[in-house]
Amino acid sequence: MKTSTLTKLAAGLSLAGLSFTAAADAVTLNLVSFTPKTAAVSAGFEKFVAAVNEEFEGRLHLNWRGGPEVMPPFRLADAVRNNSLDMALLSPSYYSGLVPSSTTSNLSFKNYEEILESGYYDRMTEIHADRGLNYLGEIPASDVQFFLFFKDRIDGLDDLKGKRIRVFPTGLPFIEALGANGLVLPIGEIYTAMERGAIDGFMQGNLGWAEQYEDVVNYYLTPSFYRAGFSVLVSDRALGRLSEELREELTDYVRYTLGPELDRSWDEVIAAGNAEVEAAGFEEIALDNEEAERYLQTAIDAAWEYMAGQIGNDELTAELRAMLVD
Repeated sequence: MKTSTLTKLAAGLSLAGLSFTAAADAVTLNLVSFTPKTAAVSAGFEKFVAAVNEEFEGRLHLNWRGGPEVMPPFRLADAVRNNSLDMALLSPSYYSGLVPSSTTSNLSFKNYEEILESGYYDRMTEIHADRGLNYLGEIPASDVQFFLFFKDRIDGLDDLKGKRIRVFPTGLPFIEALGANGLVLPIGEIYTAMERGAIDGFMQGNLGWAEQYEDVVNYYLTPSFYRAGFSVLVSDRALGRLSEELREELTDYVRYTLGPELDRSWDEVIAAGNAEVEAAGFEEIALDNEEAERYLQTAIDAAWEYMAGQIGNDELTAELRAMLVD
């Protein structure tokens, strides 16, 4: 028995040594997200990091350093392009100044697999490369859509005219097309702006924040609109540390295996967000069929008309819209 135990111990140490060597040989890439690790939306980022680390164990390791406390979100894309950060997980709208067409990924009602089949992600890889960025793919969340939240009651689209509504950059054309005044503000400033009356409402996904806004929000408008998806950008220097084989495997895995799985993984997070909204006592204001149809059509048409001006290429705009909408 003693010999057997020692043999097992020696074998265990040997395997541990091999494991340590493999881990030491793995390429470690540091990444930062545009949201804190504790944010509800970061659940998708956590799954992404864990899945990649498991799939490529011993060859590649992603070290998620954190979110805005590590680097301001609007600096992430530049940091990747300048090789001061290996990888970033961020909202497309946060680097639309570098890649104007990046935000088109939100302007759709299709799911990830439908968009993947259209060739959209391959096209975005080419577009990003033209701007000095490496686009690995998307952490999709097609069922994470957006709503308008208000303190005072809104009974229809006419009531939106003149309202001051916080938006993220992608949503600005839609809000302005509704006759409201859009203000681009970081998420962290929404509460104070609502509390002080600087804004009447805000555009936001419905994930894990409602409890914090109970005293400044009473209503939300439906139907929801757009889709969520988060870009994965990698620096030249980081890619240069990976073999060509590993790069190809990583891209294929992220796009064709992990992407669809992640897109189907949001049910619990969305359900928790809905439960929190209900617990906070927010009242749904549902537009009637005619107004709802006009609302959603305005969301698409206004956004894509704006994108045409930002992209500055009617042919490219039409190509991307066909992949995402038509």
